[in-house]
This record gives sequence, structure tokens and C-alpha cells, in this order.
Amino acid sequence: MVRGRSGWSRLVALGMAVCVIAVSGCAATERRTDDGGDIKIGWLSSLSGPLSAAAIAENRGVRYAVDQINAEGGIDGRRIDLIVRDTGGDPTKAVNMSNELTLKDEVDFIIGPVNSGEALPAVPVIAKRDTTNIIIGTVDSLTDPEKFPLAYRTIPTNEQWVQAATDYLVGRLGIKKVAIFGDTTGYGTDTVNQAVDLVENAGGSVVYRGLIDVNQTDVTSDVAKARSAGAEGVMIWSAAAGLGGRLINARAALGWDVPIAGHPALASGDTGKLLSDKANWSNVFAVGYRSMSRDSSGRLPARTTEFIASAGTEVLGESITYTLWWVALGYDSVQTIKHAVITAGSTDPDAIEEALDATADLPGVFGDYTWGPDNRNGFPLESVVMNEASSFDEGTFTLAPGYT
Repeated sequence: MVRGRSGWSRLVALGMAVCVIAVSGCAATERRTDDGGDIKIGWLSSLSGPLSAAAIAENRGVRYAVDQINAEGGIDGRRIDLIVRDTGGDPTKAVNMSNELTLKDEVDFIIGPVNSGEALPAVPVIAKRDTTNIIIGTVDSLTDPEKFPLAYRTIPTNEQWVQAATDYLVGRLGIKKVAIFGDTTGYGTDTVNQAVDLVENAGGSVVYRGLIDVNQTDVTSDVAKARSAGAEGVMIWSAAAGLGGRLINARAALGWDVPIAGHPALASGDTGKLLSDKANWSNVFAVGYRSMSRDSSGRLPARTTEFIASAGTEVLGESITYTLWWVALGYDSVQTIKHAVITAGSTDPDAIEEALDATADLPGVFGDYTWGPDNRNGFPLESVVMNEASSFDEGTFTLAPGYT
């Protein structure tokens, strides 16, 4: 789950409060030096609890990469020691486990936490320990070269999601009048504001905006207001499948067949189950990724096809009922660490920072990554696309019309 700015100060404060009661406190330490032994990677993952779906899939990719690297002799002959901690999706546990991994286990790297709600209080704690942190949450504030110099992101930012939806509606479809819906959480409020700015910067106009409680059962009047305002297209920014499903159903009930674009949750199986008619999913487009998208002929990119064949059913299972990009993200996050250590010739944080800052177009399964001294967000915007929401098949989706 992604939380918005209104929750940031509370979550960061939580992290600091937990640090105060931690045995060794949260004071910054000198950067550790490389002891030449096994490379310790801490994996902060919500493998249980209500936010576990993504983490379980990402865990497949993380473990596959670790097993593959160790079977090939490790990284420059050094074995990876993967230390897994299950946060259960709890921010307090994420902070405590961050302290445990950095202070007790003395890991060289941490991947995660998985969910941005956990990462917001945990990332500052990891940063104070001068531990390289691979960020896999989308909230924009999780990376900052000044505040968190060793935090490098391998997933797109929320702004990239909104930009992709804007580029599709306003740019590719030529829609100028847009209605934007979000939920009343901090995430929904902030993302609606972000979307308004991006739509207007792209030459469109926002004729209606609405914030709706995720528990509101009837949204027909909200959708009717957007139609009356003259909207030619709709954006939805909420991770709540229920709200997305109700908005899609209301559009259909009103006989208003304008395109909807927005959050990846619009393409989730949970959203599909809530639709009164599967035909309602037509003309709905969710954020996706070029690497995990089929073209009009049903073909996936060659690199993705090779990854699926290489991982096989032992890693992916007999049927891929989850989103495949989660697996690719976990895999690429470990491969990023491998690249950094080989390039740096060490796990020394200063050397790792220098190596990643000089990384350009590092090929991965999920994407090609570029970081720099002023850029900690490695995923390329051009690889964030829109998918047909109803097109899920074996972990992947079909590109929305208009892409080549």
C-alpha cells in the first residue's frame, strides 16, 4: 500500500520513536569497511499479512537471483548470504528489523521494505546506518541523494505512473478535458494534485476532480458530475480495488464510454471480480511496464521470454496467477547489487555509491537502469506504459492501443 504525504511525518516520526527505544539507538555510524567475507543481503519483505501478495512474488525473484549467483560461484567468488525478515506489513516491525539487520546482522545491503507505508519510516533508519538500500516502493520521497545517499530505486516512482497515464490520455489519445478521481487517503489526495499539475503541463485541462472515501458504496453521482463537467477521459488514483470497480461500473451504468486510465490496481483480479459485467472493463487502461507487456501480436519482449524459460515452473509455478513484474523486480534488485559489487570491487559503501552513480543503461529483466550523483531513480520513464486492464494472462498484459 502506498501512503501519501499527509502520513509521511507521522511515519518518519514512528521510525525515530522506535529508534529511541532500540537497544543501540539510531545515531549515525561511520561507514563500515569490506571484510572480504560473504556478502550479506537483508531482505525486508511483508511475506505475511494483508500486503503479502507482491512480497511473495518478489521473493521468488530475489531467491532465484541469489540461488543463481551462488550456483555460479558467487560475486567475485563471494557467496551471498540472504537474511530474510518478514515485516507482516507493519511499519513498526520494519523499523525494528532494519535496526536488527544493520546492527546485529551487519548486512552490506538491504532490499526493501516492500510497501511504501513501511519504507517511509524505515529508510531514514537504514540511511543512518550507512547501509546501501535498494528501494522497491514508489513514493517519490523514498529517494533523495542528500538525505539518503545510499538509497537506489529499482521501481518506477509514483510520478512516473501519473506521467505515463497523462501521456496516454492527453498525448496519445488527444483528450483535453480530464476528470480525476482519488481516494481520501494521503496517497489519493497527493496523487490527484500531482495529476492535475501534469495534465495541465501537458496542455490538457482538469474539468472535475473528486476525492471519494474507499468505503463509499455508491459513486454514481460523482461520475455523473464528471460527465456533466464535460470530461472526455477519466483518471483514477487509488490502490483500492473496490473504489476502482465501483467507478468503472458507474461509468457503464451511465452509458458513458470514455477512456479510464490510472493506478495498476485497475487491472487487478480483485477489481475484475467486482465488475457487474466484464464488458465494463473495456476502454480501461492501467499503468504497466513495457518489459511485461505483450504487443498486438501477443509477443513479449525477448528478454522477458528468456527469463520465463530460464526460471521455469520451479521458480514461477505451474501457472502464473500473480503479476510477473513483481518477480522481475526482485530478481533485478539482487542483480543490481551484483553489478555494484563487481564494479566497485568491494562492498564498501563509498565504493558502491561511486559505482552506482556511474551506472547507465544496466540491462535487467524488468527494465534498464540508470543512476547518477543527482538521480536515485533508476527506472526509465519510457518503459512505463499503459495496459489494457482486462488483458491479464500468465502474469503479463497487452499494451494499450497506440503503442508500437
